[in-house]
Amino acid sequence: MTETAVGTATGTPRLMEGSEAIAEAMVVAGCRFFAGYPMTPFTEILESMAEKLPPLGGVCMNAESELEAIGMAWGAAATGTRTATGSTGQGLALMQESLAELTLARIPMLVINMARSQADYFQATRGGHGDSRRIVLAPMDVSEAVELTQLGFHLADLYRNPVMVYGDYYIAHTYESVVVERRDFGPLPAKDWALDGSSGGTGAAKLLSPLGDYKQRDDVGYDLADYYARVEVELTAMETDFAPMAETGFVEDAEVVVVAFGTPGKFVRYCVTELRAEGAKVGFVRPISLYPFPTEVLREAVRTARAVAVYENSAGQMIDDVRLALLGTVPVEFIGGLTMDSSAFGVGPDLQVPIIKQRIVDACRSAGYELGEGF
Repeated sequence: MTETAVGTATGTPRLMEGSEAIAEAMVVAGCRFFAGYPMTPFTEILESMAEKLPPLGGVCMNAESELEAIGMAWGAAATGTRTATGSTGQGLALMQESLAELTLARIPMLVINMARSQADYFQATRGGHGDSRRIVLAPMDVSEAVELTQLGFHLADLYRNPVMVYGDYYIAHTYESVVVERRDFGPLPAKDWALDGSSGGTGAAKLLSPLGDYKQRDDVGYDLADYYARVEVELTAMETDFAPMAETGFVEDAEVVVVAFGTPGKFVRYCVTELRAEGAKVGFVRPISLYPFPTEVLREAVRTARAVAVYENSAGQMIDDVRLALLGTVPVEFIGGLTMDSSAFGVGPDLQVPIIKQRIVDACRSAGYELGEGF
């Protein structure tokens, strides 16, 4: 089994609810400004930040809407302060314009997406106007969310771009024994772009804007073609430099490989492990970075497979990226489906080991792989 995720913490574990653990991870990573608007399952993160930031001299704003929240966060992030905001799908829909403009203005920020199912995959990986792009990290549980939250801040500062952590209702409300300690992911460039007031009145004041990084003069307008071309160079460098993250297991001789991310990815990993113990040649790939997608990892993982099965708690969105990665070399079957409670918070009655396990077995049979007696 191979995991290309981040390292292992060594401190003292504590039993914490996911929302509080994510909030504490942001604080120990140096986040000192947070803004948001209450919307389950994001609300508890906002409440935890409101409790944790003021004693450290930080600021947490309960905004009037998601539009105000990201506007406040934009202002704080422009000063070089480690800043975060977030919501769930509907709230993030209101933030899409600003998220894209933050990319074009090259302002780092962490965005926490506590989704109600996995039906916001397109929004997370493709949302925004222009050529805006952002790294999207999808933890499978609270421990990984703590790690990826801190990594997200590092990547945001490294590439001067928003980074999203894609969680869900389970991660927000599950209690888990976790270690929350500051992680060092390596050196970062100086924030010499930050608006700290030092250049005001000098005739060479700094500018952070989606319209350009220099001020408009009476005789010189904005050259958006030049600016957007330079931003594109930086975004391409980000995509080239960042190594997509994924966990794989039992793929060396797998007849069928199952792909799933986030909380369902942990369920699928368990089901595949059980099926392996029972003699079935199945494997799994769990994308950890949804963008950039771990295309090469997936291609390598299906070398021996006769089929790929994709499980998502949605009508099927990541499956598009799976198909694009494989380009028809291996048949791809969808074995997921939208499953949630009556409140649509994402607690899916179909997200159970016996149900998922049977769907994997059915996918094996559909692919012509005979599992033998006992299945």
